[in-house]
Order: sequence, then structure tokens, then C-alpha cells
Amino acid sequence: MMNKKYRWVVSVAGLTMVATLGLTSCANGTEGANSNAGQNLNVPFGPSSPKAEGPLETVSWMLPGEPTTLDADIDATTPDDMILANTCDRLMQVQPDLSLGKGIASSAEWTDKTHLELTIRQDATFHDGSKVSTADVLWSLKRHAADGAAESDEYQNVVSIDQTADDQITVTTTQPDAIFLQAMAGDGGIVWNPRVIESEGEKFGSPNSESACGGPFKVEDWVPGQHLTLVRNDDYWQKDRVAKTERVVLRWADEAAAINSLTAGEVQGAYFENPGAARPFISNASNLVFQGPSTNAWVGEVTPKGALTDVRLRQALSLAIDREGIAKAAFGGLAMPWKTPVGSGAWGYEPETFKAAYDELEGAPAKPSDADIEKAKALVSEAGIPEGPLVIASNGSSVHNVIAGALTDAAKKIGIETEILAVPEVQYGDFYNDEQLRNSADIWPDVYYISKADPLGFYKNGRSDSARNFVGYSDPEYDKIVDEAYASTDDAERAKKTIELEKKWVGNAIWLPLVATPSTLVMSNQITGAPSSAAYIYYPWAADLGSTKG
Repeated sequence: MMNKKYRWVVSVAGLTMVATLGLTSCANGTEGANSNAGQNLNVPFGPSSPKAEGPLETVSWMLPGEPTTLDADIDATTPDDMILANTCDRLMQVQPDLSLGKGIASSAEWTDKTHLELTIRQDATFHDGSKVSTADVLWSLKRHAADGAAESDEYQNVVSIDQTADDQITVTTTQPDAIFLQAMAGDGGIVWNPRVIESEGEKFGSPNSESACGGPFKVEDWVPGQHLTLVRNDDYWQKDRVAKTERVVLRWADEAAAINSLTAGEVQGAYFENPGAARPFISNASNLVFQGPSTNAWVGEVTPKGALTDVRLRQALSLAIDREGIAKAAFGGLAMPWKTPVGSGAWGYEPETFKAAYDELEGAPAKPSDADIEKAKALVSEAGIPEGPLVIASNGSSVHNVIAGALTDAAKKIGIETEILAVPEVQYGDFYNDEQLRNSADIWPDVYYISKADPLGFYKNGRSDSARNFVGYSDPEYDKIVDEAYASTDDAERAKKTIELEKKWVGNAIWLPLVATPSTLVMSNQITGAPSSAAYIYYPWAADLGSTKG
């Protein structure tokens, strides 16, 4: 899901400038996920690794998990998105510094408060060589917006989408939508080839389906359980963006295996959700570590299964969690205890305002004090001890095991029994769309991110009708503030509204925030160019890969 926008009458260039300034201020002036947690270890921090000097034939890269589908309207895990980022063009394009650039749309302008006019390039092509038409873009947007589609929440304020000229699409909204355009740089802005999707039917997105995209790479082969190979699109319509690397072989493994593969030289690069995994490479002669800005935060996502539907028990558990312990044990000190469910990389405007509001938040201490524990026990006493154990899900990875242990310890301190539910890593992402699996646990830890540098894009998830509001939190006032914030095209006013939502979210512990993590990249010292920021989720990171030597 995408986020980020600052004016309702503005050029794309203006948007990029404002976003970049905001992120620069945030990176230099605040602590958190946008700060270099590894600064004492001499880890470079910035949007990208050094520019590549020469081409490469083949690069092997490790994904954090096995791909599940390449149909983003069904769902998209991080591995799925890392592939789609390289194979599918979007209306807009997030940049390594998390600013917003042009994509299939050559310009975007709010002509009034409720009409967004998109000018569509007429020179873009799909992988099958056919031209991307304005009608194809219209079809794609309507597919994303359809009821039940994974990206439909990005279109919540959209009334209609119409082709209004040969190269023009007009989006009509119910109100000014301060961040809709940013969603067009995420999966909600992917431009599909409707002829391929209609031909493939239910097969689309599976390992044997045809590509319905255009991008700097295309899928050459996908062998489930083994690898997926990307091959360079030599006919890519953006001639200055043709990839430097001919072929990228993507493999997947758990963290320990990824570390071993990098150490042995079996793969040349990987992004780690757990920054602590990079520690063995900080003084390594063969590999280099880079970190960059991120909106990532590890959270405990709460389900409507049972006990944690009571806000008092959620508040109690949050008060008792040792976040500092999680940061050290799970992330090697390369993460920070965090009070909110989104990292400070989202503070792309009014960063000082967001920082001040963050500092004042209560209810999610870095390390619980005796007073915090006593307050938590009082809340449990008032709510009543749950009849059965609190079920905590874990996929068995080192990070999940540490977090599950920390949640178990927190619950024990306040008199609540727990049990661990083991869920295979390949199935773990299904918690988001499989209600039966979701309701088998009370809470599941996971890393969550937004690609927009605007926290509003996260806090919309607390709306009573949001698909991500799993626990069923309902507050008409919250819903009203979300609408008002979306309509606030003034940065200061939108920040004020968003902070109100933040206070309500944290106060009601809708999800339990744990730690914030910077984007972390490890690469062989023979290759370079990939972004070190969290942009790799939606930016064609592999297209920038190349040799360190000319």
C-alpha cells in the first residue's frame, strides 16, 4: 500500500521537491527508523549504494521468502513486491530517496479539489511489445479499485475514473485526497495488460502465467520451491533505464541460510528485514553493508479471536513489553524501541511536529518500569483474566522467536497465560487475507511498512471499515478525522489531524508497536548501485545493479 502527497494543485516535480526536503529534514533531525542505528559501526546511511560503473551478466540475490503470486490485486508479500518492482511499470514511480517521480503518467494535476487529471505517456510498451494505451491504464485502475481487490482501500475516496481525452484520465473523488497520487507509485498504480489477464484467467499471477506488465525486467522462469529468474528487457521503452545486469536469479531462504549463502559467495546480495542479520558483514572483506530510510516497524497485529478484543488487555500487554530487549536480542542493536506502528521514514513533512508528538506518547514504553507493570496489572484485574491462553503466532524465524518470547514474558508479568502457534513461513503472510488462519491466533508479530512518506497512509487502517482493522476497533470520531486529514492539503493541518489519529491508535493499542528498523542491504563488494532505502519494495532496484568496475 502506498503513501505520500503534499499539495492538491502541484506538478510532479513540485511533489518530488517537497518530499525530498521533508525526508532530508527527517533524516538529519530526528531519531528512529530514518536514523542510522548503525552509525557507531561505520555503516553508510543514505538512499542508495554507490552508482554502478559497469555491466554484469548474472547476479544471484536472496529474497526474504518464497513468492506467492504476481497478481497484486490478490495480494502481495514483500518477495512478491520485490519482483513486481522490477517487472511492472506504475503510473508514478517512488525514488530511492522515497520521493515521488514520473511513471506511465507524464504529469498529474488536481484541477480542482476533487478532480485529478493524469496525462498518460503514449510511448510505453508491455513485455509482449504492444503499446500501453490510455484505455489499458483505465482498465488497470478500475481493476485495482474493484471491491475485494487488495489495493481497493487506496481508492476509498474515488467516485469515478474516466478517460477524458486520448491521453488523459480524470479521477473524481468525494473530497480532496492528500495522498492518493502517492498510491499510484505502489501496487495500486501498476499498469496491467488487460488482454493478457483476460486470456490467462485464474492462472494469472501463477508460476506458469504470461507477463501482463512492462518493466526493465521480465520473468524468464519461476520454479516453485527453488528460484525465479529475471531477464533484462532489452526493448524497455525507457532507454536510459535499461538494466545494467542481464539476468538476476532470485532465491529465497530463512535468515540464517541467507547469511551463510552471502558468506559463501553463493548469492551476491540481500535486503534484510532484520538489521541484526547484517552484523557479521560489517567487518567482512567480501561484503558491504548499507542502511537507509524506512517506514518499517515491527508490530503485534491483533485479531478478533478472543481476549485482546478488550482494549484494556491490549493496553496492559503493550505496557509490559520490553521493546529495548527486542531491539537488542532480535536486531543486534540495529533497531530502536518504537512507540508507533510506522517508522519515522514516514515523516516526509512537518518532521519536527511529528517528532514532538511522538516524544509525548505514552502506553508503549521502551522498557517497562515497575509503575508500568502495576498499571498493566490493574487493567488486567479490571478486565478479568482471559479464560484460555493468549495465542501468539510465530513463523519460527529468529526475529519472530525473540518477539514471541518477549510477548510471552510480558503476558506472564501481568498474569496472563500464553501459548505459541507455529505457522510455516511460506504461509505466514496469509494472516492478512485468510480469516480462518487469522482467527487461530490472538496476535501475530510482523514487520509492516508503507511506501508513502505520510503517516496518514498508515493510520487510515484504523477506520471502522478498513480491511486492516482486524480487531474491529470502531470509533466514529476516528473515521471522521481520517476523512478530514485526507481532505487537508495544508501540511501543518494534515499533520495535526494525523497526530490525533496516532494518539487514538496508540492509546487503544489497535496494533502493538514494538521496534522500528532501517532498511538494511548487504552486497558483495564486486557489485553496487542498488537503493539502500526501503524504496526497493516498489522501485526497480535490480535495474540499478552493476559492477563496481567499469
